[in-house]
Amino acid sequence: MPRLFVANRGEIACRIIAAARALGIETVVGVSEADKDSVWARAATRALVLGPAPARQSYLDGRLLLHAAIASGCTVLHPGYGFLSENAGFAQAVTDAGLAFCGPTPSQMEAVGDKLAARALARSLGVETGQASEALDDTEAAVIAARMLGYPIVTKASAGGGGRGMRIVRTEADLAAAIAEARAEAEAAFGDGRIYLEPFVEAARHVEVQAFGLGDGRVITLGTRDCSIQRRYQKVVEEAPAVAVPEPARADMEAAAARLLGAIAYRGAGTVEFLWDDARAQYRFLEVNARIQVEHPVTEMIWGIDLVQWQIALALGRFEPPARLVPRGHAIEVRILAEEMTPDGAFRPAPGRITAWTPPPGVRVDSGFEAGCRVPPFYDSMVAKLIVAAPTRAVAVARLQAGLADFSVEGIATSIPFLRRIAAHDDFIANRLSTRWLEADVMSEGRLVA
Repeated sequence: MPRLFVANRGEIACRIIAAARALGIETVVGVSEADKDSVWARAATRALVLGPAPARQSYLDGRLLLHAAIASGCTVLHPGYGFLSENAGFAQAVTDAGLAFCGPTPSQMEAVGDKLAARALARSLGVETGQASEALDDTEAAVIAARMLGYPIVTKASAGGGGRGMRIVRTEADLAAAIAEARAEAEAAFGDGRIYLEPFVEAARHVEVQAFGLGDGRVITLGTRDCSIQRRYQKVVEEAPAVAVPEPARADMEAAAARLLGAIAYRGAGTVEFLWDDARAQYRFLEVNARIQVEHPVTEMIWGIDLVQWQIALALGRFEPPARLVPRGHAIEVRILAEEMTPDGAFRPAPGRITAWTPPPGVRVDSGFEAGCRVPPFYDSMVAKLIVAAPTRAVAVARLQAGLADFSVEGIATSIPFLRRIAAHDDFIANRLSTRWLEADVMSEGRLVA
């Protein structure tokens, strides 16, 4: 019988454990000292303490993770998202040790993990990428590139994602400082300080295509998601499908995603991200995320599938593509963070012990926390995801509002009050949104501050 090692924490660890259990597979989870009494440690068949709380001494130490997986007799490893999920070296070490890896191959990670390399691949396949500079080595080269592209421009890290290394630059006078900040942030986050420049689109939507590659050139595409509501380039609300984008454009994005991933015989779950320019009614390729994403539940809800089960089954050679897949309705997800919003609209982490945890009845909530749990200060602040589905977007919005109203957490501050105000905003209800809506159009005016 296969045994699966969970190389992650929090809600995604719980999701992986539940998916494996449904497939009749035992699980072992590696935890830090801070997480040894966690929900996911108790849910797994066995939990092994990796090391101290800091991620570099636990969840980011590939050597420790692999040793724990081998020592506990695991035959397959799931990296979740974040941490080492897109680290080609770690994936190679797992494979070399004889374990099945729930994700793409190391070479596929390398092919799409570098944004500039992914752009080049996309262009070679006729996928629209828009203008961008090459990797920049100095400020002088950046000045020349920015003049050619035209202001405003945005800096981007060549490696990694999550908004790290992104800065909007509107004038040449601000460019040198932005470049220095972006390089430093990218180096700290990814160990790679390379950046490049793109024209900045003021009224844009962040649209992504969920895909699942079979490893032989075949790619199943599972519609689009709209992830335009963002704060500091981090997604706050996600929904599927991206109904604000015309259906022909969405179909083109799906076809482009399938072409791109099919060209490298991609294996497993992956997301191809695009930028939709409302003013010009056109899209361009952004990047590929070679892993399961935080927002995958909205896709699962409208397609009636379990993507994590798909990942595990494919890694074990057991995956059978469904004969028929039909999407139904609309789904919305919000990320609930252990954060407190200050009177001036800033956010600060709010770790601590949860004394009461009452999720709304009849609504999907993915979480790794409950009453009595302590939220540690060492990791990402997300404590839960609330996901609703309905026949139409309007009904889904109403269910989201009701679900947030009924979600009660005590002992720590959360972003639930902030999310309630977003869900009740006229622009959100009418779907008048862009990637700049939350920070530039709403928060800057103090309209979502308590």
